[in-house]
Amino acid sequence: MSVFELTVIPCSRLREAPLLLLLHFHNALREELADLRRTAAEALDSGTYGPELIRELRRRFEFLKLVNKYHSVAEDEVIFRALDVHVKNVVSAYTLEHTSTNDILDSIFHYLDVLKKEDEIHISKPFQELVYFIGTLQTSICKHMAKEEEQVFPLLTQQFSTEVQASFVWQFICSVPMLLLEDFFRWMNSFLSPDERESVLQCIKQVVPEDLLLQEVVISCIQETEQTTTEEFDKYGKGSLFLNGRANFWKILEVYTSEGHSGEEMKPDHVHTTAKHNPLDSVQLWHNAYHKDLLDAADDLYSIRDSNDLSNLAPAIVQLKFFADVIIYYSNSLDKLFYSMCIELTEDCPAPSYQRFLDDSQIEGLQLLLYNKSENGMSARKFVENLCDKLKLSVKGIRKYLTFVEAEVFPFIVINCSHEMQWWLLYTGLEMMPLGLLKCTVTWFSSHLTEDDSRYILHSLKEGGLLVDKSLSSLMYEWVRIGYSGKTSIQKFREDLHAAFENRCSFLSEQIKNSTAFPYLQLDTQLSTRSNTSYSSGISFHVFFPQKQKMSTHFSTYPTENNNTESSFRYLESKPVDHMFFFHKALKKDMERLVSLSANLAENDDVFTEFFQRFHLLRVLYKIHSDAEDEIAFPALEAKEIIQNSCQSYSIDHKMDIEYFNRISYVLGQISELYVDSLNGRMAMYRQLCVKLHGMCKCMNKMLSDHVNHEEIELWPLFREHLSLQEQEKIIGCMLGRTRAETLQEMIPWLMASLTVEEQHALMSLWRKITKNTMFDQWLSEWWEGMKGYDTPKVEKLTVSTQSTADILEIVSKYLPCGGDTNSVLMKSDMTNHKATCFETFDEKHKEMPSSKDQSDHHCKVYSDFDRTKTEISTVDGQTDTAADSVLALSQEELEATIRKVNSDQTLESKQKSIIIQNLMISRWINTQTKSHPDDDALDNNQGVPGVYPSYRDSHKLVFGCKHYKRNCKLVASCCNKLYTCRLCHDDATDHVMDRKATTMMMCMKCLIIQPIGPTCSTISCNNLSMARYYCPICKLFDDERQIYHCPYCNLCRVGKGLGIDFFHCMKCNACMGWSLSVHTCREKCLEENCPICHEYIFTSKDPVKALTCGHVMHSSCFQEYTCSKYTCPICSKSLGDMQAYFGMLDAMLAEEKIPEEYLGKTQDILCNDCEKKGTARFHWLYHKCPHCGSYNTRLI
Repeated sequence: MSVFELTVIPCSRLREAPLLLLLHFHNALREELADLRRTAAEALDSGTYGPELIRELRRRFEFLKLVNKYHSVAEDEVIFRALDVHVKNVVSAYTLEHTSTNDILDSIFHYLDVLKKEDEIHISKPFQELVYFIGTLQTSICKHMAKEEEQVFPLLTQQFSTEVQASFVWQFICSVPMLLLEDFFRWMNSFLSPDERESVLQCIKQVVPEDLLLQEVVISCIQETEQTTTEEFDKYGKGSLFLNGRANFWKILEVYTSEGHSGEEMKPDHVHTTAKHNPLDSVQLWHNAYHKDLLDAADDLYSIRDSNDLSNLAPAIVQLKFFADVIIYYSNSLDKLFYSMCIELTEDCPAPSYQRFLDDSQIEGLQLLLYNKSENGMSARKFVENLCDKLKLSVKGIRKYLTFVEAEVFPFIVINCSHEMQWWLLYTGLEMMPLGLLKCTVTWFSSHLTEDDSRYILHSLKEGGLLVDKSLSSLMYEWVRIGYSGKTSIQKFREDLHAAFENRCSFLSEQIKNSTAFPYLQLDTQLSTRSNTSYSSGISFHVFFPQKQKMSTHFSTYPTENNNTESSFRYLESKPVDHMFFFHKALKKDMERLVSLSANLAENDDVFTEFFQRFHLLRVLYKIHSDAEDEIAFPALEAKEIIQNSCQSYSIDHKMDIEYFNRISYVLGQISELYVDSLNGRMAMYRQLCVKLHGMCKCMNKMLSDHVNHEEIELWPLFREHLSLQEQEKIIGCMLGRTRAETLQEMIPWLMASLTVEEQHALMSLWRKITKNTMFDQWLSEWWEGMKGYDTPKVEKLTVSTQSTADILEIVSKYLPCGGDTNSVLMKSDMTNHKATCFETFDEKHKEMPSSKDQSDHHCKVYSDFDRTKTEISTVDGQTDTAADSVLALSQEELEATIRKVNSDQTLESKQKSIIIQNLMISRWINTQTKSHPDDDALDNNQGVPGVYPSYRDSHKLVFGCKHYKRNCKLVASCCNKLYTCRLCHDDATDHVMDRKATTMMMCMKCLIIQPIGPTCSTISCNNLSMARYYCPICKLFDDERQIYHCPYCNLCRVGKGLGIDFFHCMKCNACMGWSLSVHTCREKCLEENCPICHEYIFTSKDPVKALTCGHVMHSSCFQEYTCSKYTCPICSKSLGDMQAYFGMLDAMLAEEKIPEEYLGKTQDILCNDCEKKGTARFHWLYHKCPHCGSYNTRLI
């Protein structure tokens, strides 16, 4: 399902799982974002983006920002926190994504501000950027919600009962300002069908506690009211007007008149000057009570500090959190409502001097301490001291602020506004508080009232309710009456405060949560039952101080070019898994490059080819990288029980990112079709698609950047902390071992281009360490020019110093009959080297073939040069034959005598003796090689290269090839200068082995022209005839039948679909293995040995190989023959499989067998070959059972 599709929520399901109510919010967000994007895109296409549209977009985005903010924070502080108690490590990734959404919204408001200032001439470009960011916001939020619906909500419905889910929804309702709550539901209902609205209403009735007054207040926010203003105002409400910046007079008047009041009644000439009390007089009582209790709370904290007794610290912190939240909301309503009225109503007299309490860092510092957002490592004593210091400053600032309000703001409002307007301002200010906090505040305040004060407050509530909001005034009336009457005890009030301000505190670090020095900060994970009001103070803290909520980690991202080089390099050497950041760095750089290219695509179609190639390379590499993380890295991390469930969110990200890559690929395909015809009347469509592509690339860039940044913040510190160095190396080795050679050939230069020199050497050092058992270095040097820059020796490579050929021959000559003639041997060696050099020069000279009509003549010339070079070399070789014969042509008796002479020489070390004897023993073979074809060179010179004719795999169907391979070419063997269909044909026909990688020439069997080796014939007549479906330029292998791949770690071609498809390469075993052996016993370089049965070298063997459970290997055919009579490994003697059935038969046989009396009771000491434990077994002349594992695969000791 696409992330943009709406989620279907059955009505019956909503009754069973009230948390699914949030999915209706998800659907509303999807539709709102789609409409915003559509509106902006249509305006851009038509060019009608005037000031009115900008204002409309700004208002809608301000409301959307509020909706998203409260929805995200409620998830973080209420729902996710509760889920984390039951299912660990799931929700932290989603909390990180919430911060990313805020960044995109900030960019949108930035461009809205720019558009407000720009004139119509220069408005086009910033509006285009605005449309791009709206598209990015839509994709980001919809992707995030789709992930939640796939992973989080199923867990919520599984882990929590209907009652508990209802308590979460109720806590969310009680933690959102009442003004905004009404707007939220009105906005959400506008996207619902009548049946869905009724379902939501029934769900809310199920969620709200059974309190008639409380239900009346909440349900009045949901039910539709008579529309008295425009549709836009009803849909986006008054909450966004007052909660997003300071409201002006005209906004206040618009809302005031929309609720049935007359605009004339708020003017100064309608002020009721004869009234005994003003509505704002009751606020003075609240000021006094607040200041008194705040001083008492400060005194209690000072007493705790002085006595060093922390037993009463928890209640003090809860009380301070309550007072901090109350003053924040109160200041917010004064700032955005009351003081705005003062500024707009002033005429002759100036408005009060503006004082903004929330800008004061004093209250922020206090809140950060109360919610443990400061230093985690501070002691309890230090914590209390800091808290006292912050509180002292806060008390002083609050007193000053309240005095300013009493002396300047309220008198100004009383003079300039009627009673009705004052009541409306007062009730609107109260509605700017969350319902839960409002109840706590009213209950606390009413307990401080005298009898006269309480009577006055109750009368005022009745009077205000008649003029403004009857349901809310009735509820507050009841709260005041209960609070004053004492029906709510102090103890019950403190319990309610504790539930609101302690259970849902912010995330604590593990260090503080588990610290015995902070017992009062332990997180209460018990879910309390639903009360009449349930307020989450953490929501308010996150809303008012969002800049403090960005999660941080001790682990920084990879070093950048701006970092200190030396410190960066030390960092790179710290842990192997840190090198995963290099791929992230290259990924982000290349994505930024794609964004830059796509921006110029519409105006400059010359960059299309580069963009096309870069995009498809990036798409393939990201798919490989994400699959490797999902299938290798993440499971390795999840295997650690303490960090289970931490990776699933990122796996879902990978799936959605690949889908988005496919969407971009589809658009790119459309552009590609138009690319050729872009100048033939279809340029408009081409440019339109290019603009769409650029927006998608910007969105993809944001998605990938956020994804890798979140991985680096959350996951990679876990890899460093919980996985050993060997485990980290194994992870990277497994990732490399499933990457094909063709992919590595594209990835390595791409990756190195994004890294600094130090990073390149660090990465190469890691690869060499991981691939130390393989031929990876050799493979790199055969195709990558950049390999020359990395002269670091291979990790743990064993080097053996050997003597030169001249030194060896000089030593050998002392033991030969008559001393020997070493000069002739050296001449022979020099001519052989010259011969190889000539062929290398020839290959380089004719590597690039001309493409002209004279190509056939050129090939004749190539053939002639090739033949002449061979003739020259053959002549030189002929001159050395006599010298070679005199030194190397020894009889068997002479050879044995010489070897005995060398072996008895006491002046030689054993290693030197071995080298000399080895050279002596192969001397007869060298002599045979020299004389095996005495007339070959003359034949080549006179008649050309032998074998210039086609060979057939199927002579009846005229299919070119041989019994080994189907191919359309023959190879020129560099060792004997003859044409053979393949190296195996050569080896079968000669007494020496052909070096496949030394082959530089081939003959096309269609045109019979000898030419440099390549995948196709270079003659014009053959028209680029393919020599075979598969061609390896390293192994010089052609095959037109089987599926073959080149392993970069074996540096050989293997039969199969390829690494990462049906095979992987184990770095420790240095072996390509099928997926069925993904779990196997690793043994270092297990293939680099002979078969224990037939003694053929297994690594280069073309026969199938069988891996044994003990880690050893042998040919499959040898295994079948061997196991007919044996069941133990011929090397380590372990059992080759599960032998329990066989051992059971032995048990039955021995139970019936009678032992002679003289051996009864005797035992024998044994060693088990399977479990490798020693033990004793009863006497038997053949079978001895292991007392530990029950195996009969034992031996006597």
